[in-house]
Amino acid sequence: MKPHLPKTTGRRPRATRVLAASLALTATTFGVAGCDSAAAGTLEGSRLMLPVAGGTAVVDTASLAVNAHTDDGRQLVLSAPAGGGLGKPGPVTRTADGARWSYPAKGLKVTASSERGRLRIRLRADRDGSVDWPVTGTDRAASAVQLPRGEGLDIPVRDAFWNAGSEKGGLGGSTLDMGEALALPLWGYSMGGSGGSSGSGEPGRPGASGGDGLGVSYLTPTDLGTSLRFTSTRGRLRTTAAHAFDAGEGTRDYDVSFSLTDGNPVAPAADYRSYLSQHGQLGSLRKKIERNPANGKLLGAFHAYVWGDARTAAGVDTLKKLGVDRMWLGYDAGPDPMNAQAVRAAKKAGYLVGPYDTFANGQDPKTADSPTSAWPARVFPDFCVRKADGTPETGFGNRGCYLSSRAFENAEPTKHYLADRTRSMVANGADSYFLDVDATGELFRDHGTGHEMTKAGDRANRLARMRRLSQHLVLGSEAAQSWANKVLAYDHGSGTPVDDGLWKLERDRKTWGGYYPEKAPGAFFKPVRLPRRMATAMYDPRYRAPLYETALHGSLVNVERWELSYEKLPAQKTTRALLAMLYNTPLNYALDGPTIAKNGPGLAALQKYFSPLHRAAGTEQLTSFRWLTGDRTVQRTVFGNGKLTVTANFGTKAVGGLPGGCVDAELAGDTQPRRLCPAQLNG
Repeated sequence: MKPHLPKTTGRRPRATRVLAASLALTATTFGVAGCDSAAAGTLEGSRLMLPVAGGTAVVDTASLAVNAHTDDGRQLVLSAPAGGGLGKPGPVTRTADGARWSYPAKGLKVTASSERGRLRIRLRADRDGSVDWPVTGTDRAASAVQLPRGEGLDIPVRDAFWNAGSEKGGLGGSTLDMGEALALPLWGYSMGGSGGSSGSGEPGRPGASGGDGLGVSYLTPTDLGTSLRFTSTRGRLRTTAAHAFDAGEGTRDYDVSFSLTDGNPVAPAADYRSYLSQHGQLGSLRKKIERNPANGKLLGAFHAYVWGDARTAAGVDTLKKLGVDRMWLGYDAGPDPMNAQAVRAAKKAGYLVGPYDTFANGQDPKTADSPTSAWPARVFPDFCVRKADGTPETGFGNRGCYLSSRAFENAEPTKHYLADRTRSMVANGADSYFLDVDATGELFRDHGTGHEMTKAGDRANRLARMRRLSQHLVLGSEAAQSWANKVLAYDHGSGTPVDDGLWKLERDRKTWGGYYPEKAPGAFFKPVRLPRRMATAMYDPRYRAPLYETALHGSLVNVERWELSYEKLPAQKTTRALLAMLYNTPLNYALDGPTIAKNGPGLAALQKYFSPLHRAAGTEQLTSFRWLTGDRTVQRTVFGNGKLTVTANFGTKAVGGLPGGCVDAELAGDTQPRRLCPAQLNG
């Protein structure tokens, strides 16, 4: 029975115009580019007025306050004045697309321009220092803030849980590194009615809509050296970006783009996808498949790290006999990897197979606790990242050191350390590779003699080596930041909005489990119940929004963290299954012989449902996200402009014929929805 839920994918035309434009990815997305005379704007005293899509941005050259006048007559505060003041500004000089001026006391030169419908402001410093700007969320109409922590969050600014401090799971008083803690270099706000919020204002009770058809997107492509600080001011979340100008770190430039949006919670990510496309920085999974057809085996596949009997040919055959038609199978770098026979069986079954590896850790080969940390010659300690005082940067688990990507790049043309490592790791015939930490935001400045580098240099080196690997292997990495989207085919981690308390919990081996027994480590297999605050921060669907998928779906396949297998968190299984289907992203598992026997039928049923949906839409764009009920428990996504429509009911009561805890999916051409109720499969 088809549920009686609305079929349209947008609100009134005016409200969806900018989001739809962002998703269209056209070069003239906002109808401003190319109008040189209009783009130049006007200057009245200290007020620089520049056209943007949906209205006019007004920059106060005296303070860097930014306001907007929308085409329908509304006034918005996009940024309050820079924190701490900037000193007296120098004279303003008009340019072809805006203006430039300076703040001599801070050593800052500023340019402001209209660029493809956005307001772009660039600051360049001639000395080390910092600036607290933009100061956002100060408009009384601000109703929700969008944050790309993992997959993404949409947080009502008055929500009591999120206004609390980080020790209680909230954001109040916390500071996030834009280049490390967030999966995308952006944030956004939705605006409610005049002076009010569209949310209920009740603790834990978000409203139905992120705003009243209006919002703001903030993009910071210069994410290195940039952070985002949250404050709770009179019970409302506000955010202030800060940028550190540091010549040694190569962060003397700071770039921020502002856009008016339709207030949809994923609008900032749609704006960013458009930005990536316009700057040639958006990858295509379809093109990756054309270059290496093995990438196509990711479509429809669940992911699993296999142990014990699950990494044998017999274990693979068991999965195949259960009806699992696609899988990505990974294994650790211990003494018993998947052998050539098991790899052949997996490839015959249509599965991908890949080892875990890392180029980031080095230890004394005589005492290394993992084969991946043992390197030939004097890689350890000569390649260690060195701090300013010359001491090495301590490595994984306080063992050994982090290895310099610059040292490896310098040596690779003659020593081939990385190529030799990769060749040995895939000698069993593996066609995939998981390269830990290379695509994360954990970057290093290296002071080591002969291999000095900045964090930006570290990022460039990692991209170079990942690009080489991706030419021949189906490449994945941990918690992939957006800058790696062109070289990766999949990631493990960006699907998870990690609460800071998770790391402490994982160090509690009694609760979380350790790395034993060898064939079924408790860290992977022991079920855990998350503390309530962590469960809320990470998995309450009312706060979730698919920002990462809006920006990068169709570029790579995004999966949850490797240590958070589907069976690891029993209380979240139904929610996680619904989120996976709603976002068109795979579930991940940890499997050994006993778990295949116990959980294999459920895995097979979930994968059978997911496979045709992901095969059809895995290379498509997420083109719409909506809440269909006031409590946000019924949500809908659309991929490929109607190729796939998914409706999930996270509540306990049926809505429009869709039972609580169930999901309906419709591929183009379907005569009725395909229904899945995951709880019925969860023993």
